[in-house]
Amino acid sequence: MPRPIPVGEQNFVAIRENDCFYVDKTHFISEWWQGWDRVTLITRPRRFGKTLMLDTVRTFFSPEFRERPELFAGLSVEKDEKLMALRGAVPVIFLSFADIKGRNYAETAESIKAFLVSLYNDYRWLAEKADLSVTEKEQFNSVCMTMSDSAAQRALQALSKYLERFYGIKPIILLDEYDTPMQEAWLKGFWDELIEFLRGFFNATFKTNPYLGRGLMTGITRVSKESLFSDLNNLEVVTVTTKRYGDCFGFTEEEVFATMDEYGLPDKAGVKEWYDGFIFGGRKDIYNPWSIIKYLRTGEYDTYWVDTSSNALVGELMRHANAQCEDGS
Repeated sequence: MPRPIPVGEQNFVAIRENDCFYVDKTHFISEWWQGWDRVTLITRPRRFGKTLMLDTVRTFFSPEFRERPELFAGLSVEKDEKLMALRGAVPVIFLSFADIKGRNYAETAESIKAFLVSLYNDYRWLAEKADLSVTEKEQFNSVCMTMSDSAAQRALQALSKYLERFYGIKPIILLDEYDTPMQEAWLKGFWDELIEFLRGFFNATFKTNPYLGRGLMTGITRVSKESLFSDLNNLEVVTVTTKRYGDCFGFTEEEVFATMDEYGLPDKAGVKEWYDGFIFGGRKDIYNPWSIIKYLRTGEYDTYWVDTSSNALVGELMRHANAQCEDGS
């Protein structure tokens, strides 16, 4: 019997526990770890598996899942014996800016602070078990909704220090949809304010953070280094034109056709005509996972990917771009 197909499921553990449809992309973990880039930014279009990939990375390294080796049984990363020794042994800080869509700077900063407060609450036990000094405990307890912007900018660096002290290894920091609040800021007129805050946030978290092991960010757009990442000279940017990780996001044609065989769908030519067309880093025949999953569920062709996001940003850029507008991919 074919595996169940959950539409929109982005939790790796839930997929594996329920033996759901899953295309193994865990070779990305090996490639990324062996690449030795301290901070990596990967941009891909919407609905190409970025959130699921970050959750997979989190599950692989986090001590929370140390006693769950079955989650990666039979997957490609299991062949990397050296990396498997780190499974469940590296603390992970996981953030997502997906829901940070404030109408102005104050709302956006408040949402980011609320996320940081929630994150600190999850690690409340560190205040006792990580042997914090009186000053460090004061800092820990000061992470609240009324904290200053500068305190919020430094919050992840402090949390990284406490995690390294407790586990004896520098943590990984994962940030999903890093660019969502910036898209809203651009459209709603508070870009300069937000960029000033985020420049300090990213600098303290990913550049001057001596307690950071590795950093991994994802998004759909590349914000120029000049405006946001000017201080982040340790950042490796992987766009759709970069050769690295070309088959790690989206389904390859071989993966799509093998899946169609599993579900008894014979019209490979039709699927290719409808859904082939993406090229990542020179790797051709990449298919959008959202469209393929919907097709597997329905057996019917449709433009499933079209309505998965707003086109407001593209429209705004097209209205204001000049003839010399450069490719920002």
